Order: sequence, then C-alpha cells, then structure tokens
Amino acid sequence: MNSDEQQIRQLIDKWGRATAAGDLKTVLDLMADDAIFLTPGQPPMSKQAFAAAFKGFSGRARVESKSDVKEVHAVGDLAYCWSHISVVTTSLDTGERKERVGYTLTVFRKSPSGSWLLSRDANLLV
Repeated sequence: MNSDEQQIRQLIDKWGRATAAGDLKTVLDLMADDAIFLTPGQPPMSKQAFAAAFKGFSGRARVESKSDVKEVHAVGDLAYCWSHISVVTTSLDTGERKERVGYTLTVFRKSPSGSWLLSRDANLLV
C-alpha cells in the first residue's frame, strides 16, 4: 500500500471516529471548502449544508459507522475510493436504531499542504 492510499484510509478512519464523537470541526477539516455530497433523491449538498445537517443530529443521536474500503487509486493530486459502508444512528431520546448500508464513491484532492481532502462524495446508502 503506498503512502497516498494509507493517508486516504486514515482520513476515512478519522472521519468515522470524529463523527461518532460528534466532532464537527474535525470532520469539516477533512473536506475541501467546495465539497459536494450527492445522495439519492436529494439536491447536491454543500459543505455548509453538511455542517448544518450534522448540527441537527449532534447531541440527539449516536452515530456509528463501518467502512469497508474496496479500492483506492491516487494519481497526482486526485484520488478516488469506493467503499461499502454501514451507518447506525441511535436516538439518544428513544433508543430507536436505524441502519443504512450501501456503497459510496468518493473523490479526494490533495491540498497545497500535501494532505488529502474529501472533494466529492456519492453516497448510495439505503
């Protein structure tokens, strides 16, 4: 596994840990300012809209995710990754548990500082 692939896998792990901890700042630091998220049946979501949605469930639900990275390929300052993920959201008020599973295709860009950032994410969870 090359250094770029390791860094991207570490970013994905860090994202999952930060989400579980409700650490929005860390999650936002892992994405480019012009990040776009694509989900079925919804308009594209910007980084700002992502932050607002995160704040909407933070403190009201516990989020646990597992990501099985199938492939990472990096060339120059662009990389893509596809994964199978599972996200379990548990309401802290009611204990209701919802699980969503599916595939994601993510594009990363290398920043001028040399770190990888999430740039585009197509999320097919159902």
